[in-house]
Amino acid sequence: MVVGEIAEERDVVVIGGGPGGYQAAIRAAQLGKKVTLIEKESIGGICLSTGCIPSKLFAEAGKKRDSLQSLSRLGIEVNEAKFDLTVLQKTKQKIIEQLQKGIGKLIKENKIELIKGSAYFLSSDRIGVEHGHNFTIYRYTSAIIAAGCTKVSSRENSDQRLLDYESIFAIQEIPEHLAVIGDDYLALETASTFQQLGSKVSLIWLKGDFPFDVSINKEVKRIFKKRKISIYFDQKVKEVHANKKIEIVMEDESGETSTLTASHMVKAALRKPNSSALGVDRLGMKTEYNGHIVVDHACQTSINGIYAVGDITEGPPLAVKAVKQGKVAAEGIAGVSSEYDDTFMPVIVHTNPPISSVGLTQAEAEKTYENIKTATFPMSALGISAVTGRKEGFVTVLKEEGSDLLLGIHMIGEGAVELSTSSVLALEMAGRTEDLTFGFYSHPSVNEGLLEAIEALADKAIHLAPRK
Repeated sequence: MVVGEIAEERDVVVIGGGPGGYQAAIRAAQLGKKVTLIEKESIGGICLSTGCIPSKLFAEAGKKRDSLQSLSRLGIEVNEAKFDLTVLQKTKQKIIEQLQKGIGKLIKENKIELIKGSAYFLSSDRIGVEHGHNFTIYRYTSAIIAAGCTKVSSRENSDQRLLDYESIFAIQEIPEHLAVIGDDYLALETASTFQQLGSKVSLIWLKGDFPFDVSINKEVKRIFKKRKISIYFDQKVKEVHANKKIEIVMEDESGETSTLTASHMVKAALRKPNSSALGVDRLGMKTEYNGHIVVDHACQTSINGIYAVGDITEGPPLAVKAVKQGKVAAEGIAGVSSEYDDTFMPVIVHTNPPISSVGLTQAEAEKTYENIKTATFPMSALGISAVTGRKEGFVTVLKEEGSDLLLGIHMIGEGAVELSTSSVLALEMAGRTEDLTFGFYSHPSVNEGLLEAIEALADKAIHLAPRK
């Protein structure tokens, strides 16, 4: 190893080129800062290479395959449609490379210095970067940590039938029977996707009910039952045996055990924040017991001038969180007043149909407000649903009686992901029913589902029969 004798001067150093890191770097550059971005692997991070993008591509493939059976209503006959997983994997790789190339171009066009290597804090204003046999020291004015987490290896990983939510999207054959273990959106997405791609699916749900409004939970169960996805609620996985088949020993709340046999199993991998590997301990930086870095509303750590964003911080490991935090951190460094508030961060699930949830559920609202009112509008009542044939789902809205303040907007159905931004804006602006009924909603479109749900709060929904 060759160690630089003199520290090179830099302005803003960003560690990690995932969604939070590269967007923080670009925003800081837009605001006039000279930025150095350090990435030890590939630009785009886990989200682009093995997470968000691959999983959503598989979900899209599943959705398209599922839609083939309804094409005959449009006069389109598809005989013996074939699904080639090899082609899908090639498409996945092509998309990853295209997006990485695009991000690389943006980095270059914003005059951001990109350095390949592993970073390590030497002091509160110096960082070392190792790449091969070279080790260079940089002295910076400000730093943004966007180094994410690392997957903790397991003995189970040696068996190719025992998968996690990254390796499942690198498989070379569709599982005959996939056991999905989890209690988050990834479990629901994976179960939905692989059922549509041809697998028999069993979902082992570890904690209580699904984490949505009671109306959404009920609908998910109905749809999964219709699609023959078996659900086992409130289970503890006691043992996993990888024999000729995968045998999963479960225990329910009463202590009764049962065994589920499947060809493949997928569950979330244990992840560890990369804070220790970065040497933040030597700085005295405040972290949680599990290594997540503690940040304030401006995403600044306990060390002045050092910020942290994304999975390495507290909170859900979501790209939407990392992106927002990255921009907030960059703006703070540039002297722009900005803060991170996840009160109305949407919960998105790319099942078929998709789910979006923003704000309080009915159960949560009843704990805080004395008088609430809910209304639900079915997507089947929309003209656009008759056109597309996608009639499953609904929009549920909650408001506080008297003030008419909207408390939560929850949707399952076609367009739920796209409409989630309207839901976020409405709640962020402390919207009331009149605010959302004032504007125009294109016809025919799924947007009308949100309008009619809001109108239903005042018993004015046009395409709903009067309440009795």
